[in-house]
Amino acid sequence: MRTVRGIAGTVAGLAAAWGLAPGAAALGAPEADLSYHGAATLTGGRLDVRVTPRNHGPSAVPETSVLLRWSRPLADGQTLPAGCARSGARVVLCRVAALAADDAGEEIRLRVRLRGAPSEVRMDLDTAWSGGAVDRNRDNDRQRVLVLDTGDEYHF
Repeated sequence: MRTVRGIAGTVAGLAAAWGLAPGAAALGAPEADLSYHGAATLTGGRLDVRVTPRNHGPSAVPETSVLLRWSRPLADGQTLPAGCARSGARVVLCRVAALAADDAGEEIRLRVRLRGAPSEVRMDLDTAWSGGAVDRNRDNDRQRVLVLDTGDEYHF
């Protein structure tokens, strides 16, 4: 019984330290409010995405990563920018460099091809890893946007 409690406590502590549990601040983890804003354009199965990460503070974060997920699978043979990697048929993860408190990071630009030529795609963005910081305002780092194949920019 002691081993099970010890493992459960360790898992809970790790989850809290990674910002996955509300009690993380109690463990002394820094607090940062991450957000992502940008635009997406869909034209003939090609999706252009621009994402600007921002840390509203109060603490700096050493490094984070953003997850981009689409409702349609990506075409095979994608060439992604440095710092981005495919993590499934519909998911790409991109590294975000260190973010000072109350600072915007470098814009991430990527172009992906979707399988086929859908008339629309839903794109979800979320923090995949917060560099060990606690984010008590998860609403602004989770974005969902419907992008229609119009060539227009859809902002989020």
